Formats: sequence, structure tokens, C-alpha cells
Amino acid sequence: MTGTGSPLRVALVGYGLAGSVFHAPLIAATEGLVLDTVVTSSPERQEQARAEFPEVRLEMSPDRLWARADELDLVVIASPNKTHVPLARAALEAGLAVVVDKPIAGTAVEARTLAAIAAERSLVLSVFQNRRWDNDFLTLRKLIEDGDLGDVQRFESRFERWRPQLKGGWRESGDPLEIGGLLYDLGSHVVDQALTLFGPAVRVYAESDVRRPGARADDDTFIAITHANGVRSHLYVSATTAQLGPRLRVLGSEGGYVKYGLDPQEDALRAGRRPKDGEPWGVEPESMWGRVGAGESPLTGGGAPVETVPGDYPAYYAAVAAAVREKTAPPVTAEEAAAALDVLEAARRSAREGITVTVEVSA
Repeated sequence: MTGTGSPLRVALVGYGLAGSVFHAPLIAATEGLVLDTVVTSSPERQEQARAEFPEVRLEMSPDRLWARADELDLVVIASPNKTHVPLARAALEAGLAVVVDKPIAGTAVEARTLAAIAAERSLVLSVFQNRRWDNDFLTLRKLIEDGDLGDVQRFESRFERWRPQLKGGWRESGDPLEIGGLLYDLGSHVVDQALTLFGPAVRVYAESDVRRPGARADDDTFIAITHANGVRSHLYVSATTAQLGPRLRVLGSEGGYVKYGLDPQEDALRAGRRPKDGEPWGVEPESMWGRVGAGESPLTGGGAPVETVPGDYPAYYAAVAAAVREKTAPPVTAEEAAAALDVLEAARRSAREGITVTVEVSA
């Protein structure tokens, strides 16, 4: 293991979209972390990783990591969803801290089993819920903390896209073993945000459809959560939305907040920009700011513009590095991910049976 003061050495398993666009750049940009190894069996992705990180070591299989676990400090799992649980378990059993891309597992039981293994071994286990560091979420959190909305009554959150043609791959296969579909993909984000802001869910209702010709996995899903504190969350995830709604619409006793457009960080990372380029990171133009008001329509200029807090994905890995070094709680815990999976499982049952599902609130 790395000594005090030396960078923590990170192995990244998977170099597809999640690994190459999100994890690798953010790891490399984080002080105190170094991208030591990339695991991918694809020659093309190996070539891509070597071009982007010339010093990185390459492995064909994650099994090669466990044999040299003493040379590593952290394993990041960005491989297909069905591999998350076995790889996380293997890494923990090798004595390594672990970050798992969302969803950590297909069931809350599996997530809590991994959390117990990590706790028994005093190892950090975290889930990459980067959307907690989206600009709109950070702005809303500040508005709530400052009391600008009064008591929040309804939280509407949308991850909507217009993708009428299938892209293919495991996410759209419909095979339950793949843990694909939008409920577990984008739904993991909007549910996590709702629980982070408003606390435990007590009831869940959902509608889930397969809209596109030839599709086998859900591509248009609505989730309604009643939180223990009385707030209601209405969450939409869709690939079939011809006209996009607001990213956030939050209604309180004193006012509402409406925000259109997605956080710019993903597009920046896809375009090859990096947080350490010396330019402002996560900042959006004034034309994209949301508006706060009461009784007016933001579409006609009603309400007051609110400067959007810059998005900050780099904060996630900075917090992970601190947690590994100091053996403290990570920025997103496996227990929090398990609570979100409780909701996702309830939503899947609700949609299948046409019922409202009661969720047991953990003490």
C-alpha cells in the first residue's frame, strides 16, 4: 500500500463510456490520486487508454489486480452493471478500497452485503453518484438551505432525452441479469437526488413502459415518491421525450425554482476538457440560469434569475481520496445506495403490479 504522503494508486476496471469519459479524467485530475492501471480486454480501448495516459499500466482481466493488490490502494469499477457485485466483493476481499459506478447492485440486499464486508474490513466502499455535484442540484440545495422556497412540497426532476433509435448493447437488452433499462440507469440518479434532499421514502408508485420499436428494456418511466417528511418527489426518466421538460421544478410554500438544461460537465468531459485546464469548470452562461418566483411563469420571464452554482464533479474523488487516507465515511455510502435500490425495487414492483408499494424506513 502507498505510504503517507504518496499518491494513492488507482486501478480502473472498464474503459467504456463511464471509465473513459468520467472516471479516468476525474481520477487523473485529483490531487493525491494517480491512475496506475486500466483493465480492459478491448485492444481498441487499451490503445485509447495508452494514448490518453501514457504511463498507465494495462491489464486484460481484473483477476490480475488481486495478485498485486499490495501495489494498489483503490479499485474503481466502471464495467457493465452485472459485474459490479462480484468485482466489488473480490476487491474488498483483496483488501482494497472500492468505488463502484451506479447502480452498485441489482438489489438492496446485495448492496448491504457489500457494505457489511467493507465495514468488517474497515475499507472504504463508495458509489459514484456524480449527479449530486451537478450545478442544478447544488443550486437547489443552497436555495433550500437559505429558505428561499419555504417548505418544499413537491420536487420534480427529469432526465429526458429524445433518442427514438435504439443504440444496442447490454443496457437495452432487456435481460434482467444485465440490470439495464432506464429505471436503474437514470433512475439511480434522480432517486438518489430525491433521497439526499428529502430523506427516506415511505411509499412508491411507478409507471414504466417500453416505447421504441424493438426495445426490450424500459425506456420511459415515471416514479412518485412520498417521503417520510411529507415531501412528494415526481421523477421522470425517458429516452422518448420529443419535447424536453424542465430539468428541475421545485415547489415550496414561499416560491418555486425552475431550471432547464443539463449540467455542462459531461459535455465538457466528452469534448476532452479537463478540470485542470486552467479554465472555469462547471460554469454555465447566464442564459441557462434558473428562476425563482411565485405566481409567474419562467417561460415568459417571470421570477428572478438565480445564478447557478458551478458543477463540481472533481469534489467526489477529492472526498474519496480523503476518506481512504483518513479512514472516514466516503461522499456516497453503500448504505445510501441500498436505500435508493429499495426505492428502485419498489418502483419496478409498482409498475409491474399497478400498485403503490410501502417502503420500510430503516431506523
